[in-house]
Amino acid sequence: MRYDPRRDLGWLLLRPWVAIPRLVQVLWSLAGLVLVLLLRGGSSNAAVQQGLARRILNTLTGLGPCFIKLGQALSTRPDLVRRDWLEELTRLQDDLPAFSHAVALACIREELGAPAEELFEEFPDTPIAAASLGQVYKARLQGQHWVAVKVQRPNLTFILRRDLVLIRALGVMTAPLLPLNLGFGLGGIIDEFGRSLFEEIDYGLEAANAERFSALFAQNDAVYVPKVERMLSSTRVLTTTWIDGAKMRDSEELRSQQLDPTALIRTGVICGLQQLLEFGYFHADPHPGNLFAMRGRTGDLGHVGYVDFGMMDSISDSDRLTLTGAVVHLINRDFPGLAKDFQSLGFLSPTADLTPIIPALEEVLGGSLGDSVGSFNFKAITDRFSELMFDYPFRVPARFALIIRAVVSQEGLALRLDPDFKIIAIAYPYVARRLLAGDTSEMREKLLEVIFDESGRLRLDRLESLLAVVGQDAPAPGKELIPVAGAGLRLLFSRDGADLRRRLLMTLIRDDRLHTDDVRALVGLLRRTFGPGRLAGGLLQRLNPLAAA
Repeated sequence: MRYDPRRDLGWLLLRPWVAIPRLVQVLWSLAGLVLVLLLRGGSSNAAVQQGLARRILNTLTGLGPCFIKLGQALSTRPDLVRRDWLEELTRLQDDLPAFSHAVALACIREELGAPAEELFEEFPDTPIAAASLGQVYKARLQGQHWVAVKVQRPNLTFILRRDLVLIRALGVMTAPLLPLNLGFGLGGIIDEFGRSLFEEIDYGLEAANAERFSALFAQNDAVYVPKVERMLSSTRVLTTTWIDGAKMRDSEELRSQQLDPTALIRTGVICGLQQLLEFGYFHADPHPGNLFAMRGRTGDLGHVGYVDFGMMDSISDSDRLTLTGAVVHLINRDFPGLAKDFQSLGFLSPTADLTPIIPALEEVLGGSLGDSVGSFNFKAITDRFSELMFDYPFRVPARFALIIRAVVSQEGLALRLDPDFKIIAIAYPYVARRLLAGDTSEMREKLLEVIFDESGRLRLDRLESLLAVVGQDAPAPGKELIPVAGAGLRLLFSRDGADLRRRLLMTLIRDDRLHTDDVRALVGLLRRTFGPGRLAGGLLQRLNPLAAA
């Protein structure tokens, strides 16, 4: 079964006895919730706010999987939702009411061809967690081989078809009333959400997703993906190795287990950037219920385990490269370049007049940057960007719905563990290192675009900006510069660096005359950045992590 909004609309219209009672239930529940929030949401009484949080939780839980997914997204945004509501909303991730154990056992028998007691050495009577689409049991195979057995909730296909039709209809009808100029784009965003939900209930697809994700991070000790037990998995039952770890929900709880929240955040953000900008394949639902903090550490990275690979998506090579450039254009305050990026990504029409949009971008997004990269976050973008969405012809391409969800969820999780966290402070050094290393043809092309202007002149200010942020938050910046220096030298003298050498030569010789100003400035920049003392300290740190940088 795949999501098809037109087919499903026709299916539900032919069943008014299904559609009308459900529509009345949804409208009644949501209207009651909104009314209560309007009347009591401003109270300073902690007991009142706790009661409202329970009301939100119970309302979303009662409305079923589609609405629970909405609540899960809100539970990762402490900057959007009151903190005294978050504890209740996080229960939507894996602390929902379980369905009948007998129904789960019947599903296992039907899907795997044998009862649970024959397939497992030990199978519990109750699940260890229950989420929106299924519940998980901790079972044992031969010896001490523990596994997680996820069993799907009954009748999900019917429930999702019914509710997505209603949500889409309500969303499209109310779009003109929303504060953002989403207009015709909202239906496409809901369709993307529906498509991902239908993929999420196919556990055979989830198993393949988990194996693909695991292969991408096979050489990364900081990222753990459980192994799929194929002989004990099917469309509605998924069995994987068990993860021993702590949920990434509360920083104090993590510290009590001798786990470093900052190191875990860094791993999650860098892992997310690799998915979006390097692999082009990403986990679209990185909420705290799907990430586990594990013991161990690799450099300044904590160890993180990922689960639940039902909501995955891909990003095209051209979009990956454009997003990489957009990060650099944003930090360099190159708003004409950023406006062209928005056109390439589909946020602006290819025929849109950029003349009035460029200064608007500078006014709205330039102020979000503050005085430094570290003061920037995506919440600042979404708050200020609403102004542009209302006044200019921006829209959200449907293919970016899950990308935005993934980035916002990742930042929300980080903010939950560290309210002062700034995602761009990690994102930009990552992008800078990739550009300066020039380890792929696309990165080399983007590097040339960034550090040379249209006339072929070297943009030393941009090169200096890239070098300045490499390892800016690391204990020993020189340690981060060593691999950059090595990669830069390899690129400069390799066959792949022919275009870079040609551009540098053109900078040296212009108008049939020898110009050394840029070259002298470049040598001075490199001397300051890669001075012997700084590199020696970095080398010592790499050889002996306990040594002072």
